[in-house]
Amino acid sequence: MGHSILLLQLVVILLAARGLGWLLGKVGQPPVIGEMAAGIVLGPIVFGYFAPGLHGTLFAPASLPALDSLSQLGLVLFMFIVGAELRAPEGVRAQLREAGWVGVLSVLVPVAAGLAIAPALHPALAPEGVGFWPFALFMAAAMSITAFPIMARILKERGMTHTRIGRLSLSSAAIADVLAWILLAFVVAMITSDTGWGGFWRIIIGLVALSAVVFGVVGPLFKRALARHASDGQPGGSLMAAMLITLFACAAITQWLQLHPVFGAFLFGACLPRDDRLLRTLIERIEHLAVIVLMPIFFALAGLNTTLDAFTGGGGLALGLIMLAAVGGKILGGAAGARLAGHNWRDSLAVGSLMNARALMELIVIKVGLDAGIIGPEIFTMLMIMAIVTTVMTSPLLTLFSGRNAQVDTPGRPSPS
Repeated sequence: MGHSILLLQLVVILLAARGLGWLLGKVGQPPVIGEMAAGIVLGPIVFGYFAPGLHGTLFAPASLPALDSLSQLGLVLFMFIVGAELRAPEGVRAQLREAGWVGVLSVLVPVAAGLAIAPALHPALAPEGVGFWPFALFMAAAMSITAFPIMARILKERGMTHTRIGRLSLSSAAIADVLAWILLAFVVAMITSDTGWGGFWRIIIGLVALSAVVFGVVGPLFKRALARHASDGQPGGSLMAAMLITLFACAAITQWLQLHPVFGAFLFGACLPRDDRLLRTLIERIEHLAVIVLMPIFFALAGLNTTLDAFTGGGGLALGLIMLAAVGGKILGGAAGARLAGHNWRDSLAVGSLMNARALMELIVIKVGLDAGIIGPEIFTMLMIMAIVTTVMTSPLLTLFSGRNAQVDTPGRPSPS
């Protein structure tokens, strides 16, 4: 019975994810937005509200551990690809100062906004026993995330990857995401260290040591192995198995450190050689399975953690504060950085709009916070809605500020007339 329920759950989840992804794609939105929305549709807010009996049978609590295991596997594989994909765009050295302005301000301004709204949210919405500063710092981290992968896809679909705006945004997002994930690791270490500051520093030192081993030993070993046995960027079965074993080992270590497994997965992906041929192979062999099959399970489980209670009492005001901090912080921070770097206001606002895209990366962050007990279902629901809305806003705002055709600004590449 358990296996048949699992298979039926997979059928329902994948149908909802692909259907809504296709529907949103028809109106110019990335399919991942529809897949994220499918999580909310399958949760208690929609499916559970209109068909509570059927919902309770299909997603009975006893059946969820199997789905959770699959979703964790999907997260680890996806974050591995994100780490492997994160690289400096062409010409980044020439615009490092500009990207630094945008990347740093698009983190600092949302962080300040998150800290500013925390006093209004903490008393009523923080889980019992969670102090103000862990909650406030998590809200700051949640406001500061930019979805580098979805931004890259939006720019690629619009033919803007090699434009002035596209190159600056990608470089800035890489800087912003590194800063935001460091802040998130700090917050998770703070809340999960059950032995006070001694436990906190054990986690931080362990993470620093793992990073040193990954980038100082593991990365160079795989670089040599890939150069020797996969010079065409297509590792064979044995080398691929070694990469997956190392991936799961890194994820297990960060989980043992009381951090989330995604941190270890991201570190291992980031240590691999920046080889586009290898990246294409990893996407074909791993990302397609993770994104098409496993990540929709993650969205569905995220949706099951939402609650209608988020919209009762002062929930509407709290959601409004979160949206104001998230949208205002990211767009104004990114635009201010681009303006200080010498760009005009129109291009600066286009960059700020791209930095506002959060998508799946935000869902991963808030799920980490929920699993760590830093936030409860109400804040989780609001942040999930914020992640969807801010990403939906990206394409229309980009069109408003930059137009559909942008000037290509790649050295040695002719600009379109």
